[in-house]
Amino acid sequence: MPKLRIRQHVNPLRTRYKDTVTIPNWEDIYQNYHLPLHLDIGCARGEFLLQMAQLQPETNFLGVEIRQPLVIEANKEKTELGLTNLHYLFCNINYVAEDLLKSLPPLHSVTIQFPDPWFKRKHRKRRVVQPELVKILVDYLVENGTVFLQSDIEDVIREMRDRFCLHPCLVQQHEETWLENNPFPVPTERELYVIEDSKPIYRVLFRKHHNSNSELMLSRR
Repeated sequence: MPKLRIRQHVNPLRTRYKDTVTIPNWEDIYQNYHLPLHLDIGCARGEFLLQMAQLQPETNFLGVEIRQPLVIEANKEKTELGLTNLHYLFCNINYVAEDLLKSLPPLHSVTIQFPDPWFKRKHRKRRVVQPELVKILVDYLVENGTVFLQSDIEDVIREMRDRFCLHPCLVQQHEETWLENNPFPVPTERELYVIEDSKPIYRVLFRKHHNSNSELMLSRR
C-alpha cells in the first residue's frame, strides 16, 4: 500500500490541537495491561514502534502523534499484524500529558526522536520539549526509567538535553557529550536517512534516580 502524503509540519499551537484527548480503556487496548510501558513522542508513521513491538512482546508500546491521518494508518497496520502490545494515539502531548499518563500503567521508558525543529526563533515555543512536559514525564517515569533523545539538528538536541538536564532526578548515562550509538535495536526512518546521507546524529540517554546529584548533571551540559 502506498504511503499517505502528509504535511511535514503542523502548528501545535493552533486551537484544533489544544483539545483534550479521548482516553481509551487501556485494558481493552493491551492484551496484558500490566506490562512495562514505552512512550514514543512524535511517532510519525509509527514504523519504529511497529518493529519494536514485535521484537519485545514483553513491553507495551504507545506512540503519540499530532498528525491524525498517520495515527489512523499506523493503527490499521498494527491491527493487521495482530499486535496487542502496541497502540497509536492522536493528540498534542503538551496539552494532554498529565491526563494521559495518569490513565496508563507505570511509564518505564520515553523516546523523542528527530522532532520538528522549528528553526525560527519566534517558532521555538512550538517545539515539543517544553519545561512543563519534562516535569510531567519525569514525574510519571519509574525509578531507573529512561529517556532517550536524538536529532540531526544540534541546536534542537542541545535545547532538549538542557531542559531534561535541569530535572534533579535525571542522570545522563554517558560521559561524552553525545551518545555514539542508538541503544535501541531499531532505527527510525529519519535516522536511516541521515545515516545514508553521512550526516551526524546527536543522542542523549538519561536514567531516573531519586536524589540524583544535580551538580554532576549540570557539569555535563
